[in-house]
Amino acid sequence: MFYAIAAYTMWGIAPLYFKQITEVPPTDILMHRVIWSALLLCVLLVALKQIGKMKAIFASKKLMLSLAAASVLLGANWLLFIWAINSNYMLEASLGYYINPIINVFLGRLILQERLRPLQKFAVLLAIAGVVNIIVAHGTLPWIALTLACTFSVYGLIRKQIPVEPMPGLFMETLVLLPFAILYWAMFAGEQSNMLTNDWELNGWLLAAGVVTTMPLLAFNAAAKRILFTTLGLFQYIGPTLMFILAVWLYQEPLEPARLTTFALVWVGLLLFSIDAWRGFRKQRKVVASVVTEE
Repeated sequence: MFYAIAAYTMWGIAPLYFKQITEVPPTDILMHRVIWSALLLCVLLVALKQIGKMKAIFASKKLMLSLAAASVLLGANWLLFIWAINSNYMLEASLGYYINPIINVFLGRLILQERLRPLQKFAVLLAIAGVVNIIVAHGTLPWIALTLACTFSVYGLIRKQIPVEPMPGLFMETLVLLPFAILYWAMFAGEQSNMLTNDWELNGWLLAAGVVTTMPLLAFNAAAKRILFTTLGLFQYIGPTLMFILAVWLYQEPLEPARLTTFALVWVGLLLFSIDAWRGFRKQRKVVASVVTEE
């Protein structure tokens, strides 16, 4: 539970980091995020003696193609998230990650043919109502929230079906993006990415991109190995809640009635979603207990 809280807290306060380097273009930040994450993951794989697990990935064309597709989605998600935070759309980013678990349920029904229970259906309808409310009130689609939610949900769906451990898988994803990041640095990066002329403070922030990216994922993986996935899911609202608090109280982003209504609809949907998940967990636990007793 400590690892889970740590992971989602780090994701929730990540905007504090990106706000420190608003003068750096989002594409440059993404470039640094890919390069320093790849380096850090390489060091960790060697230190933890997991580098040998990369052989299975390189030996399978299917695995490499699947991870390549996942890496494109992850890169797009990272880039949009950075841009949203530094363009003062933190509220909409937090809305995206509130919607994310509901999108997961919807994709499970659409692609994996998983049946939706009544409360899950109602949660999805409430999320849709929240999106429609924004469209009616502002005349625009909350595309940032929807794109963040959908890219991360599809990424999770792909990774769920790939038989690769988290750290080697993430390293492969960064390796796919690494040549493009290096090429961008050599040909298109702005003057803020010239680490030979930057002051030590800016260079320190840029190098920290690898830690900001990798540490929450490592904590998340540690939690996933130790506690039930259902329990882990109950912690996922820490991240967007912290973003919401930072956006409203620290960065003074406007929370007009229409946007608050949308958040309220999504929050109620998430409450129903969590209740349903907890009921399902308890029911499953009773079934397992009865089987064990019979044996």
